[in-house]
Amino acid sequence: MVTKDMRISEILEMDRNTAPIFMEAGMHCLGCAMASMESMEQACAVHGIDVNALVDRLNEFFDNKE
Repeated sequence: MVTKDMRISEILEMDRNTAPIFMEAGMHCLGCAMASMESMEQACAVHGIDVNALVDRLNEFFDNKE
């Protein structure tokens, strides 16, 4: 389960196929050093993205994957 406290790099390590979800949401800097240090909540705040909507979308991806 993805939470807003997780780092982007953690989620990408769980499944690299989540990258397009981040890109569609407006996070185009997945290789950025901050992706391994900031929480999703912090990164979304910087990019003006609704963290809860992104978390829901990522969890939907993982739910449908199984």
